Amino acid sequence: MELAGITKRFPGVVANHDIHLTVRKGTVHALVGENGAGKSTLMKILYGMQKPDEGTIAVDGEQVAFGSPADAIARGIGMVHQHFMLADNLTVLENVALGSEKLYGIGGAARKKIKEISDRYGLGVHPDALVEDLGVADRQRVEILKVLYRGARILILDEPTAVLVPQEVDALFDNLRELTAEGLSVIFISHKLGEVLSVADDITVIRRGTTVGTAIPAETTARQLAEMMVGSELPTPQTAESTVTDRAVLEVENLTVQAGGTALGAEPEPAGEALTGFADAGAAKRVLDDVSFTIHAGEIMGIAGVEGNGQTELIDALIGTKNADSGRIRFLGEDITPWPTRRRRESGVGYIPEDRHRQGLLLESPLWENRILGHVTEKPNAKGFWLDPKGAQADTRRIVEAYDVRTPGIDVTAASLSGGNQQKLIVGREMSHDPKFLIAAHPTRGVDVGAQAQIWDRIREARRAGLAVLLISADLDELIGLSDTLRVIYNGRLVADADPATITPEELGSAMTGATSGHLEHASAGPEDEAR
Repeated sequence: MELAGITKRFPGVVANHDIHLTVRKGTVHALVGENGAGKSTLMKILYGMQKPDEGTIAVDGEQVAFGSPADAIARGIGMVHQHFMLADNLTVLENVALGSEKLYGIGGAARKKIKEISDRYGLGVHPDALVEDLGVADRQRVEILKVLYRGARILILDEPTAVLVPQEVDALFDNLRELTAEGLSVIFISHKLGEVLSVADDITVIRRGTTVGTAIPAETTARQLAEMMVGSELPTPQTAESTVTDRAVLEVENLTVQAGGTALGAEPEPAGEALTGFADAGAAKRVLDDVSFTIHAGEIMGIAGVEGNGQTELIDALIGTKNADSGRIRFLGEDITPWPTRRRRESGVGYIPEDRHRQGLLLESPLWENRILGHVTEKPNAKGFWLDPKGAQADTRRIVEAYDVRTPGIDVTAASLSGGNQQKLIVGREMSHDPKFLIAAHPTRGVDVGAQAQIWDRIREARRAGLAVLLISADLDELIGLSDTLRVIYNGRLVADADPATITPEELGSAMTGATSGHLEHASAGPEDEAR
């Protein structure tokens, strides 16, 4: 595949300018660049989602022009987007077969093919699972399976390792090598430069919408790539001296959430009627099981776990979007278990959600309206009982400047920003209200190395000022480097404590999958654990 002179303009911004990219058959070609550099736009052009204003695309030596993704798919190109393109109310089989019914139908043959692909590449996806019940990692696996199901020969993977533990990353890379050995080509987009160097055969760097160089992994370091991308060295998330106090900010006692759950304020389902997947279950399956912990002022507590082990349910219970079936939550000494989300937010609970598109932004609304979300009653967004658009607009400009959000203005929609710049806007919004407790779910997912360092610095500054943080992240280096205390969650339970000063990412990754490590201690057992 060869791209020559690709240029794409949008109102007020040139996303791509004279891009050149050559992908050799049977190789992994990495594409790296800072947020807003134009990577996603370039891939959308290649996948037929957008048309270039200038330039040409050639596949197998033949010049092509894609009018839609269907044209790209017909030429053997498949794309796994950073933000998934799945229908939550459909099963895995229905999502995979949708639009490709002519290949294997929608019944037994399709199910057999999906299982064959899943088993071959270790994806562990069940054809009849409902997508809305899947965690982020499983949704990504469905997207990869969907591309392979269509017989793609050129795979575009946009941040494919963002939610994977080290062992899963290694397995994915093994799979990619198997694919390239069969003659397939992979375009690999990632901000994790160490991973890029370990899996790529060739690397292309773009900055501010244009190609600035190519690199051979064996002759390049992560630090050199970072300098090419953003002109600065690769940061590390090392936390300085401890600032942990003895003042408890958040106390969680015996928190339990059952499968299915209910929105806060709604009547819980009878246990026997809950959607558990067990026909004769007398009680619903516990997706969060008797969890207890305390976070103090000035403390970052990290939660490590493979996606789908109760992290989402823990966040929902803490922020107030789901009922806990039992247990208690205290915030600054006050029982907030029955409080609605709005009251929790107004009392000083900040929230960086794990999925910025589904939970953090109104994509078709301007940036200044997105700045108001979650803080509609607070200054500078409100004066008394009334919204204050001018105040919100002025503060949005401040956030854009302070957090280096790359945008032509605050009136553009959130959808027009790159994923990393969307994330910086959310982090800026939440930190602007001086929260006393912050739920930070994957706070640097999809951001470049420069923005990553900036977000880490902001969290550390607030920590020194007394902020209590619950950090949930798939980036194990981030968890280890930022956390004062580190817990492992598995099957909805806190099963082990880790010392961030001694644990390695590999050991932590093993613990997340149920294995043990010499640097881990079993979580303190309560009466129920002793009974078991």
